[in-house]
Amino acid sequence: MSGNLKWYFTIILTYAMLFGIIPAKGQRPQRFHHQLPPGNYSGIAPLGNNRYAVVSDKSEEDGFYVFRIEIDTVKGRITEVENEGFRSSGLPNRDMEGICYRPSTNTVFISGEKDNEVFEYNLDGQRTGQRLEMPEIFKQAGANYGLESLTYNAKDHLFFTTSEHPLKGDSMLRIQSFGDNLKPLRQYLYQQDAPISSKHTYGVSELCALDDGRLLVLERQIRIPRLKLGASTTIRIYEVWPAEEQFLEKRLVKEFRTHMNLFNRRFANYEGLCQPSPGLLMLVADSQNRYKGILRDWFLLLPKSE
Repeated sequence: MSGNLKWYFTIILTYAMLFGIIPAKGQRPQRFHHQLPPGNYSGIAPLGNNRYAVVSDKSEEDGFYVFRIEIDTVKGRITEVENEGFRSSGLPNRDMEGICYRPSTNTVFISGEKDNEVFEYNLDGQRTGQRLEMPEIFKQAGANYGLESLTYNAKDHLFFTTSEHPLKGDSMLRIQSFGDNLKPLRQYLYQQDAPISSKHTYGVSELCALDDGRLLVLERQIRIPRLKLGASTTIRIYEVWPAEEQFLEKRLVKEFRTHMNLFNRRFANYEGLCQPSPGLLMLVADSQNRYKGILRDWFLLLPKSE
């Protein structure tokens, strides 16, 4: 291949990757529409034995799904998915956004953006009567930009949650930690990215606690033109170290974009994030119940940065 032809091929390939015609290496989302119901999947938590608790923020009732997800960790691909059913509490939906699992009690905790509360559930979906003792200030978050995220560090016995946007009067997010007694501990300040443009919707959609003490923060920015074509998302995953300092310094560990155009339907609003194994991160997208047959319930595996 001549030098000019190589240059031309490189330009075409780069253009294709940037505009979504060809996915970048290691960023190949998967969908399982024959195995899973349409959803507004917004949070995911490993339960062990290849089972995951997943919340859909527009499900008919308060509760969560349990999915069995088999992963080839060498290839970084999901090989099989099975829906084991929805576990309902029998109570109304409260815009469930984040979910985490606490092994010591074999229970899950779910954050609701409608009421800005975090309740505990057994694996049958019933509430235990316990909840995180949420500081009153988080009631200021309202129902649209409230408690979007939730995670639990089983090694340090710590819960973490935050609102999607800063609270009224704040310029930074408050990341709140809780102990195993469900009472609030330290509160940290986190500066989220400014919007890329005035046409972008932005916010923190998830937290993910790692065993080494790091906390991953999933920020996403979305732009949806009136005619939908050209819609895009920018996904950034940062790491922070919650310690003695109140202000958290963040470091970018992952960044990628998704697009919707005539050649590509991989546009995805990723809202859920978890660590299925030490070397991988799993993201799940909110498809708005596969809106008009265009959006898809994407699952994405990414190698975790050390």
